[in-house]
Amino acid sequence: MINLHRCQQGILAESNLHSLYLMFNLKTEEVDEVKQQLACFQGMINEFSEEYSESELSAFIAIGALAWDNLFPNARPRELMAFPQFENAKYPVPDTPADLFVHIRSDRADVNHLVGTHVCELFADKVMLVEQVKGFRYLDGRDLTGFVDGTENPHGEHRRAVALVSREQDEVFAGGSYIHTQRYRHSMHMWNELPTKQQEDIVGRTKVENIEYKSADKPPCAHIKRANIKDEQGKSIEILRQSMPYGTMRHQGLFFISCANTPTAFNKMLERMVCVDEQGHYDQLLDYTQAETGAAFFAPSIDFLRQYL
Repeated sequence: MINLHRCQQGILAESNLHSLYLMFNLKTEEVDEVKQQLACFQGMINEFSEEYSESELSAFIAIGALAWDNLFPNARPRELMAFPQFENAKYPVPDTPADLFVHIRSDRADVNHLVGTHVCELFADKVMLVEQVKGFRYLDGRDLTGFVDGTENPHGEHRRAVALVSREQDEVFAGGSYIHTQRYRHSMHMWNELPTKQQEDIVGRTKVENIEYKSADKPPCAHIKRANIKDEQGKSIEILRQSMPYGTMRHQGLFFISCANTPTAFNKMLERMVCVDEQGHYDQLLDYTQAETGAAFFAPSIDFLRQYL
């Protein structure tokens, strides 16, 4: 039996200085060659990783929820579904599906660019590039709002448990990960007009020291209060965030990436953020940042993809 536990290491990678996000749509219905190119992807990444070892390069590729059946009609991850939509959302939740998502990250922007060009050459005229975004580390791992991002991320081996599908969950797709992406654009002029204490109340932690408010002190609309969710037993439902800031002098924001062993984690988190509850509460941070994209993917294990070599 094929060992389905070898994941694409870019899913679990620790933070880097630079990232490159590429979204593609298929231009062909003849998918056998595309599947072969998918199977070659990690081998190509490994070659560049060895050649530029000091850059700490890693990457992963994921297939869109709507494109999956076209590429792999005989096997589908058990929980793979389209990007979630909610009836009582305070703000629009864009659903902008793509067929392929490539996440490249390293400590060298030039290496990311080099790898990105080879990814485009790998798929050649079989795909159309529909979006490319360059992310970067800001100061000591902060979002452009000035707050540390990803504080709640799991560490060590717990990252694997949170981000990767287990054999018990789905034997065929063990080692894969459910991926959700959103590109948020921040209203920086509005945010920067707020006093620091008001910003801290909106987020739920101090800005400079990165100290989380005590539970009793968190406003009901605080980002941390809304985004941190628990199951019926009171246990935290976690995701692995691989987000990074992006931007120019004109448009700035956060490219949000969720990696999880089930899409339920992200779906429930987003619902808590965007939907108004019976008390009128929602994530107040959304008054200052707006999602412009949203897409659902699955990043299969290396072994699943290499069946098609």
